[in-house]
Amino acid sequence: HLTFWVGNAKQAASYYCNKLGFEPLAYRGLETGSRDVVSHAVKQGKIVYVFSSALNPGNKEMGDHLVKHGDGVKDVAFTVTDCDFLVQKAREQGAVIVMEPHTLEDKSGKVRLAVLQTYGDTTHTLVERSGYSGLFLPGFHSPLFKDPLLATLPSGKLNFIDHVVGNQPEDHMVPVVDWYQRNLLFHRFWSVDDKQLQTEFSALRSIVVANHEETVKMPINEPAMGKRKSQIQEYVEYYGGPGVQHIAMNTSDIITAIRNLKQRGMEFMSVPDTYYEQLRENLQHSKVQISEDLDVLQALNILVDYDDDGYLLQIFTKPVQDRPTVFLEVIQRHNHQGFGAGNFKSLFAAIEADQNIRGNLTVLTPNGDSNNM
Repeated sequence: HLTFWVGNAKQAASYYCNKLGFEPLAYRGLETGSRDVVSHAVKQGKIVYVFSSALNPGNKEMGDHLVKHGDGVKDVAFTVTDCDFLVQKAREQGAVIVMEPHTLEDKSGKVRLAVLQTYGDTTHTLVERSGYSGLFLPGFHSPLFKDPLLATLPSGKLNFIDHVVGNQPEDHMVPVVDWYQRNLLFHRFWSVDDKQLQTEFSALRSIVVANHEETVKMPINEPAMGKRKSQIQEYVEYYGGPGVQHIAMNTSDIITAIRNLKQRGMEFMSVPDTYYEQLRENLQHSKVQISEDLDVLQALNILVDYDDDGYLLQIFTKPVQDRPTVFLEVIQRHNHQGFGAGNFKSLFAAIEADQNIRGNLTVLTPNGDSNNM
């Protein structure tokens, strides 16, 4: 699960339920005996997001985080089979242990937890919950309120978290990748460099790390020097450092999912028609057969990336808060394990158009300063 620290947890949870098809899962707050922090957990398929806010004035840790980053992902939690073993291994490698392994329990059983520091102010909670049968975690109760509107809305059709992307300042990507390899025993799964991923204006480098079973994938991005400020750099500046840039949610029916999410009022990036003209041209020379109707994909602004073995379909939301930081992705895979490298150029062009409207597509000078055009 992912934990967001936000200014107003109740309203943030409601947004994800109304716009994206999540359902209230569990609650912890004043009514359940939590006096300092309130948390609303929401769920769709296997995806669980927790929105947490401070309850009292003067909560310095959460207050400082909010002022610096705005609403954002504080923690990416992993289910593990042996929390103590992993923490000991990470400690031997020099990882910062934010919270030592400890046990939480209630009438539904016990959970063993520990927290490690990763990039920026982001953390990873290791959750060993084999002996637990409760709704979510000890201390959480059933939601206090079920919104009657949710039952009247079409399904979001989102099944599980496909990957979670972390943006880094320039030259920080490789040390972060090394951290995952060293401390969590992840391996390099996929990578692209700025020669492959560039537009006229900006470029990025990306390395994806994955766990042994390749069920957890974490792309780590950094900006590369371009003519103008890249959207990675824009993120880092508005987030106040490294952090989770976007969360990709996997669906088995992206066309229905996006129709439904648009009907619910979710806002997505738009793509120029030239992208689809080029796509139709390129597909004539490819072995891959796209089973979906390209006209429908074009009408919904869904991107296609492919190789000789398969393809993926993906679409990105606009940022889900006023700062141009965190956004979401919906992805459907057809025998293709990449991350849409073929689409980065089109996606960047779309993001750059939005950046320009925000006044942030600025000219970069070699020392990293930028000037408005």
